[in-house]
Amino acid sequence: MGLTDITTRIAKAAKDADRDPSHITLIAVSKVQPNERVEAILKEDHRSFGENRVQEAAGKWPAFREAYDGVDLHLIGPLQSNKARQAFELFDVIHTLDRPKLANTFARLAQEMGHCPPLFIQVNTGEEPQKAGIDPADTDAFVQECRALDLPIHGLMCIPPVDETPSLHFALLHKLANRNGLSQLSMGMSDDFEQAIAFGATHIRVGSALFGERVPPAE
Repeated sequence: MGLTDITTRIAKAAKDADRDPSHITLIAVSKVQPNERVEAILKEDHRSFGENRVQEAAGKWPAFREAYDGVDLHLIGPLQSNKARQAFELFDVIHTLDRPKLANTFARLAQEMGHCPPLFIQVNTGEEPQKAGIDPADTDAFVQECRALDLPIHGLMCIPPVDETPSLHFALLHKLANRNGLSQLSMGMSDDFEQAIAFGATHIRVGSALFGERVPPAE
């Protein structure tokens, strides 16, 4: 499946939900993908990409940015506090603000560097102990804490549990966002992005359906 197929499906899902497809950002998840696959999507004039790791992005995207104008790079994986400064320099949007310590680090860096990327708060909608994110019951308080730090909170993000109906989690994230006056929702991946669009997703993260199966680096 290629870029045209995915954008066609996005347009249909948006139409079915009575939404404007131009309000939905397709983030091409390029983590652990060979450079030739990434460049093929760039050559089709797509510019929004997602990476999970700061180190991988640092090795891949500076050269692509020189070759292609208008790249919009999103951090969609967990971030260690000691990598936050580098993340500020590399990424245009960060989707994984998931704890108070990181919020305080971001606030300090924003003061030092004079800017802060738009931020999404990651919500652990399934309350899975092994997964990062703010518990749903704590989301309202954390949004207020981040706003008190003058952080640019643009929306919420979630990754539903693999063994549960994703629409229940998309509906919960939509409710939490509405309650906090947030209009952007980062949710939906290759297998469920059409459901996410029906529940108001503004950013969908599509990897394998766009690039094919990931190719892990050689040991």
